[in-house]
Amino acid sequence: MYTYEQLHQFATQIFIAIGHEEDLAKKASDVLISADLRGVDSHGIARLKGYVRLWEVNRINAKPNIRIVHETPSTATVDADAALGLISAPIAMKIAIDKAKQVGSGWVSVKNSNHYGIAGYHSMMALEEDMIGISMTNASPLVAPTFGKERMLGTNPISVAIPTLHQTPFVADMATTTAANGKLEILQRKNLDTPLGWVQDADGNPTTNAHGVKEGGALLPLGGDREHASHKGYILGSIVDIFSAVLSGANYGPWAPPFVSFMDPVADPVGEGLGHFFGAMRVDAFRPKEDFLRNMDTWVERFRKTAPIDTDNPVQIPGDYEREMEADRRINGIPLLAPVIADLKELGEKFGVTL
Repeated sequence: MYTYEQLHQFATQIFIAIGHEEDLAKKASDVLISADLRGVDSHGIARLKGYVRLWEVNRINAKPNIRIVHETPSTATVDADAALGLISAPIAMKIAIDKAKQVGSGWVSVKNSNHYGIAGYHSMMALEEDMIGISMTNASPLVAPTFGKERMLGTNPISVAIPTLHQTPFVADMATTTAANGKLEILQRKNLDTPLGWVQDADGNPTTNAHGVKEGGALLPLGGDREHASHKGYILGSIVDIFSAVLSGANYGPWAPPFVSFMDPVADPVGEGLGHFFGAMRVDAFRPKEDFLRNMDTWVERFRKTAPIDTDNPVQIPGDYEREMEADRRINGIPLLAPVIADLKELGEKFGVTL
């Protein structure tokens, strides 16, 4: 087990070692290790080696000039200047929140960025202001559309965070695929198969091979197949791709630059880097804030009281699992798989940082 502080300090030192100023390195580590705390191990410290790899091939700018290149009172487009998405995303979300404070809502698209960690970190920033937060991003093209064999979309997550008065907030954070690629990486490290419905092989056939995507196959949209409504997952992933990348001027669809090591960026990009999209909405732009927050408390309380199928598995609201995991891991520590520890020790030896 490792403490949050141990992993945060290690990640910060690695980000500094690849050229980031200390404040930016800490910001990146805040986002990265929050994933481990919340039980989203696929997007936490296990990804650190991947960010370093992108820096080594000059796809990460450690000293970016992140700037607004187009805006109105309620909208903005941000050029991340090839920054870590872990850095550019919180900056862009803060712009959306500031615009919402002024005019009721703020909407920010980002181009020329990179992988931004867990979507929920950014949407939850709005909760500190009693606002509704929205966060989404396109990602490595690993997903085949329904009826297709080609990898055309990313796992393209969506997160929505909604404040409450006394109850815990509603925090949805989900990929638009049946499973995120990071879940495949965890199974690969454990030498386990996937469930059916996660992956198809290079010919479009269902497979349980956790290495199926590396071997020319593809991840499947949410639903897994047409009979289980994979077309709806395909639609959701497409919406995220358009909002995040077509709207901002980033690369979209199969042109999105990959994070995974077994794919190279395409030679003919249609935009700049990866794209993100953020929204912040002031509740009192719609109705008195206290009334809404009280109603959200009632919503949460009533859904928690839903009659369960199995009394050992009560109905949860989005965000419950992650909150429970964070509470446990802050006390008992964060577990890491042996291959992840090996990767971190290798990084430490390379940059003279001790885990």
